[in-house]
Amino acid sequence: MAGFEDWLHIIGHLDMDAFYVSVELRRRPQLRGLPVIVAGSGPRAVVTTASYEARQFGVGSAMPAARARRLCPDGVFLSPDFAYYREASAEVMAIVRAHVETVEVIGLDEAFLELTGLPAPRAAMRRVRFEIEQASGLRCSIGIGPNKLVAKVASDADKPRGFVVLTCEQARARFGSAPCGLMPGIGPKTAERLRGSGIDTLAQLAAAPLETLTERFGARLGADLRRRARFEDDSPVSEQRKVVSESRELTFDHDIADPTRLESILDDLVARLCDALTGQRRGGRTIGIKVRLDDFSTHTRARTLPEPVSSADRVGPVARELLRRFAPGRPVRLLGVRVAGLEPTTGVGEEQLPLAV
Repeated sequence: MAGFEDWLHIIGHLDMDAFYVSVELRRRPQLRGLPVIVAGSGPRAVVTTASYEARQFGVGSAMPAARARRLCPDGVFLSPDFAYYREASAEVMAIVRAHVETVEVIGLDEAFLELTGLPAPRAAMRRVRFEIEQASGLRCSIGIGPNKLVAKVASDADKPRGFVVLTCEQARARFGSAPCGLMPGIGPKTAERLRGSGIDTLAQLAAAPLETLTERFGARLGADLRRRARFEDDSPVSEQRKVVSESRELTFDHDIADPTRLESILDDLVARLCDALTGQRRGGRTIGIKVRLDDFSTHTRARTLPEPVSSADRVGPVARELLRRFAPGRPVRLLGVRVAGLEPTTGVGEEQLPLAV
């Protein structure tokens, strides 16, 4: 393992390049080279992903589709087909698992890989990338580091089709001048608060006194922010991701004020959510709703039950009661329902009792 002798762990991160667009181009090769944008069609739809040609116009993921159309009026807009994307993801991950024993899949288009113990990690990952391209026609970028944080940032450093290997020290040197928002786990609001404290880059965050960060962000978050900026991470690669909640939500094309219509939509969301939970043989004790009003304020309400539930006739009445008690005083922009504290259930009867351990 030349070059890895001093590493306690060798972690890889595989990230598919413009995955949804790339999958679409596989069945629409005539669109190759064009600015292709996968986005919903409603007035409040957002961009799922965009081809690199479209990104040159400033189009990016999570951008409102309406803005993407203004930035790239000649772009080719496609509606997302997640069933097709899941099939392509399964195809890719099967190839990965043929080479790597422990694979932690994150969504449809990325995965962490435990490479510790492999005789030639670099060569193994180059084989994986080659086989993915040959078998699926899809491309990916790969990062390798001594922990998941370094690997994750490295995989994004030279996209598309990047292959970057970094130590913690190299990562700190390479990305020290980058804004704090580059780091996974530091969202826009936290980055804004950091800027308000005079901390603009990862290097500044890494060098910040712990007392200053603790005073501003609290002991737990302050210490975590500094660890991230220093690329310190000891989280393991795990094949099983513990999903503790599941939700369904809908952003409306036009704001809705009618309580009866809102309850009807909520019932539909509950039915979709409970179908999934029943199929997974899981239930949860905490039922919650999410309401975003026309002023963009977001409100949540929740209730915890004495036993886990997963059926619509158990979840629905609680969700409706939460909505009625909240009684939105303004038109609603988004409505969602969530079941948390998930655990296995017997799937028999209405009580949905937990399995004996």
